[in-house]
Amino acid sequence: MGTEMDEVKMIEAVERYIRGEMKPDERVYFEQLRKDNPEVDQMVVAHTLFLHEVNELAERKEFKSTLQDVHTDLSMRNVIHSSTPAGRSKVVYLWNRYKRVVAVAASIAGITALTFSALVWVISPKQDSERLQALDRKINQVSRDNNAQKVEINKIKSKIDPASFTSGGTGFLVDGKGYLVTNKHVVHNARNIVVQNTKGQLFKAVLVYNDPSKDIAILKIEDEAFKGYNSIPFNFKKSSTDLAEPIYTMGFPRDQIVYGEGYLSSKTGYQGDTLSCQIAIAANPGNSGSPVLNKNGEVIGLLSTRQTAAEGVVFAIHSKYIGKAIEELKKSDTTHQGLKLPTGSMKGLDRTEQVRKIEDFIFMVKIN
Repeated sequence: MGTEMDEVKMIEAVERYIRGEMKPDERVYFEQLRKDNPEVDQMVVAHTLFLHEVNELAERKEFKSTLQDVHTDLSMRNVIHSSTPAGRSKVVYLWNRYKRVVAVAASIAGITALTFSALVWVISPKQDSERLQALDRKINQVSRDNNAQKVEINKIKSKIDPASFTSGGTGFLVDGKGYLVTNKHVVHNARNIVVQNTKGQLFKAVLVYNDPSKDIAILKIEDEAFKGYNSIPFNFKKSSTDLAEPIYTMGFPRDQIVYGEGYLSSKTGYQGDTLSCQIAIAANPGNSGSPVLNKNGEVIGLLSTRQTAAEGVVFAIHSKYIGKAIEELKKSDTTHQGLKLPTGSMKGLDRTEQVRKIEDFIFMVKIN
């Protein structure tokens, strides 16, 4: 009983911390507690995720409600014709008309039941949706008319319906045999995954590893058309990166690869999160999963989210966790024993030369 009461008190403290209701001395104490106790830190992360999901649910319900209200108003003013069907169709009509009310009631019951269980598990470090934004992006297949892409899409049409791609991000090769790393949220709930290189070629890929707690996923290209690479030009920096150190990234916030540059602004992420660092750089939906590199062309992080209330405040997962993810994959599945981090070097090359060498190893990730 005492343990349950302690958990309730801790949850209340976490909520006050996230809402900014703590006094300055309380906040200092609690932040130190987060640093000293990983379980408390993960509880804060878990509750932030919970709020994120609740806010998304509310936004979806509000949007559907607005659509229904507009439809009803137009029907009443005879702007559009909306007849009431008979028989079994009438049941479907009534369900469509009132399902929002039922859904809201069910959602409230579900949220009440899941609140405490969601906070107990150590889960993905997702963030408060009002403050941070995951940088995956929606894909509009209809508006794009690229002949090169159509040719490649037709080649794999028997495997995947290309018109059904709904969202995506960026990923980059960490092994020439077709292993890519990206964010877990980029491939969340994916039934099919396709990656596209800078030449517009599409390859089928599968998810071989994911860690929601660190928002890391590893993909493997499994497509006969993919020929692989003997080596990868970059490597991963093993030591920490200094404040103000110049950095750059390349990703797919649009259908063509986009370059951006900035600097490391903090060694920790949102609200002191030790899994990530803060970088000052322009980033947009589609940049999730982009590599963050330093002046020597070494990967220092995996771009993941941005702060919505501040321009250029972006967060990247420390590169050391990519290495740990690869080791965990190799331990859990012996078929991936040959997977190794790249050991290339671009030190001494100017930025233009580095970009030219890297861009072929960065892919757009598409899912449905």
